[in-house]
This record gives sequence, C-alpha cells and structure tokens, in this order.
Amino acid sequence: MAKASTIRDIAALAKVSKATVSRYLNGTLDLPQETRRRIDDAVLALNYRQNSLARRLSIGSSEMIGLVMPDVANPFFAELADAVEQAAFEGGFGLALCITRNQLAREALYLGWLDTQHLDGLIFATNRPDDGSLGKLIGERSNIVLIDEDVPGVDIPKVFVDNIEGGYLATRHLLDAGHTRIAHVTGPAALFTVRERLAGYRRALDTAHIPFDASLVLFGSYERRFGQTAAAELVARDDAPTAIFAGSDYLAVGMLETLRDCGLDVPGDMSIVGFDDMEFASLLMPPITTLKQSAREMGSAGVAILLAMLADHSPAPATGAPVQRLPVRLIERASVAPPRKKPLSNAD
Repeated sequence: MAKASTIRDIAALAKVSKATVSRYLNGTLDLPQETRRRIDDAVLALNYRQNSLARRLSIGSSEMIGLVMPDVANPFFAELADAVEQAAFEGGFGLALCITRNQLAREALYLGWLDTQHLDGLIFATNRPDDGSLGKLIGERSNIVLIDEDVPGVDIPKVFVDNIEGGYLATRHLLDAGHTRIAHVTGPAALFTVRERLAGYRRALDTAHIPFDASLVLFGSYERRFGQTAAAELVARDDAPTAIFAGSDYLAVGMLETLRDCGLDVPGDMSIVGFDDMEFASLLMPPITTLKQSAREMGSAGVAILLAMLADHSPAPATGAPVQRLPVRLIERASVAPPRKKPLSNAD
C-alpha cells in the first residue's frame, strides 16, 4: 500500500513551508493566487487527504454541528432538518444528521460526540417522555439547544412554539362553529407539548363555560395508527362527540381513514382540527383545518442561538437559560362545519 501523503510532502512540492500549507488548508491564511495554485496542484498531484482529527485538535473546532431528532421520514422533522442545514451552512458550519429512533442509547451516543469534538454543538429534538436519564446526560454538557419538545430539569436554551395558544385557538374555532362536545386526541400524557395543548383546550372550554370532560381526552402517541383507533373508539360511543381537536396532523390523517371506513363524512358528521400544518394537510380530502407551527422557523432560531453560543466561546448561563416562543396561527380549510342535528349512533 502506498504511503499516505503528508503536509511535509505538499510543502516540498509547492516550495513553501509546512506552516504555510497547514494554515492555508485550515483557512486561516490568505495567499497570493500563484502560491494558492501551487499548493492546490500539489494536493491534487499527491492525492492528499487532510486528517480531520488533527484539524480538530489544531483549531479547537470541528466546524460541524449536529441535529439530533427521532426520525427523518416524518415531514415535520424533514422540514426541520432542511432549515437547520441551511442556517448552519450560512453560518459556516456543516451538519451531521443524528437519527435516534427515540432510543436513549442513540441519544447518549450523539451527546458523547460533543466530548470528542466530533461536533461543536447540538440542536436537540426528542418526542418521548424522559424518566430523568436524558435530562441527566444533557445537563452535564454545554452548547446544546433544545427545540420543539422539553426535557424536564434541563436548563439550557430552548425554542418552542406557543402550544397553549395553539390548543386554545383550535378548540375555540370548533366552539365558534357551534360544537359543544369536543374530543381531544393527543400524544403521551407526560410530554410537554401534550400538556400545553391540553391546557389550551381546557382554557377554551372554560371561557365558553363548558365543563371539562376527561373521558373526551384520549392519550396515546402522535402517530397515524393511534388516530385510527381513537376515532373508532369515539364514534362507537352512544354520546359520541361532534368534533375532535387532534394534537398532530398525523393523528388527523388516521382519523380521516377510520371515519371514511365507517361511512362518516368530514365535516358533515365530524369536524376535525389538527396541529402542525404539514405539507400534506392541504392535500387531504377534505383539506384539514390546522394550527401552523413552523418547523423551518424553529430550526433557524435554534441554529442562531447555537452559533451565538459558539461564537462567544462560553456556555449558556447555569441558570435562567433563555426560552424562545414562536407564534402559531390557525389555517382554516374544509374540515370544520356546524354540528349535525342528529347525533352519531351505532345505528347511523
């Protein structure tokens, strides 16, 4: 096997010093065009491959940040990844995509990359309840920005949307259409976004002087399959609701499938409001009324905070780390109508 080329070899061929080659390749030295050409030609001629570990040690930075998230197939996270990559690139950083599949072992692995200088910082998103293990791992490290979902006990910069306002607007919209029996289908009860959206739902009911009915709140997961089973359970009841506030658009998709299979019309028999405004929401039949939270704005805001931390070369404050809230807004489409006069029943 041929011996790998070194900076010494490049310097000899280009007729410059090793220090000049090293600083030029690290981007910290501006050279005359002719000198740059000689070094570039030598790099190509000798098929030189820079040692990334040596570079990290020499400049104290990997010039890479990571985006830790549960999966990339979900359109919300795909849009988030696109926004984070663009913002990182514009800030002079590359992006490592770190998919966890909601496994603590994977989350721990990527957090460990901060310790080895594989990454300078992390944009971190999780959507599973934490038993304290993840919070402990994050709490020991700096240069991390948490987005979308909270991790209890972690005092680091965070970017969230106004989930309470979103839950309120969704439920208020159904109330304004004339519904008084409104179900709420949502994710795991321990999740931060679930608790906040539920608080908004309850606030809207309270302002309309409608008693809260815990039997109309179904906790599960932010997944299409749970939307299917939840809708089936609700329409089978003798006192079925006339409207549903879904905690995510994926849940709404599952509900539409079940309602269609049951021969029920949306919004004629059941009104639905979702949450997220994923791209497919406007393509469904009917198009879904939903609360828009911008994954793109969330990703860009998270990167801006992280790059500011890295530029300052200091960790976030030990206490009182900033929390940025992004607004949500109601997107009205065709999935909400006044309630039908005849309640749903198994005989329908």
